[in-house]
Amino acid sequence: MLIGRINYAWTNTESLLIHLIAGLAGTDKSVATIIHLTLNTTRARLDLVDRLAKRDDCPCAPRACERVLAVSARMKKVSGLRNHFNHCLYAFDEGGGPVRAIQMRIADRKTSLRIGEESVLDSATLTELEAALAEMQAINAEIWAIAKEYKMPL
Repeated sequence: MLIGRINYAWTNTESLLIHLIAGLAGTDKSVATIIHLTLNTTRARLDLVDRLAKRDDCPCAPRACERVLAVSARMKKVSGLRNHFNHCLYAFDEGGGPVRAIQMRIADRKTSLRIGEESVLDSATLTELEAALAEMQAINAEIWAIAKEYKMPL
């Protein structure tokens, strides 16, 4: 359930980048939405937001750009955990043992491949997921605060 909530919260928060793109690019929400949807990865969207905020001729106040860069860095940090659990299969033990996450990624090493690395979803993992969810909620609130305070298109 927590993984589903994280995915929901992430998608909701990532869509708020549209407001930052509009404000930083000096355009309206419609154009920013087209730009956002044209970029098909979170990384590309965050890179765009960062680059717009770093421009010398950015139409936003310097403090707004600083806050945007800080919130973008926070999103990048949380995205690692979200990506980890979003790209897994989950194994449930018939005997009631712990749920396992199985990575659906190939680790291409010098002379070998590593496939299907497993981890147990234990109480420490649940605590980490809850902390990530709380951080995403805080990031969401910060993006709204930036957009409102600096009068970015809502």
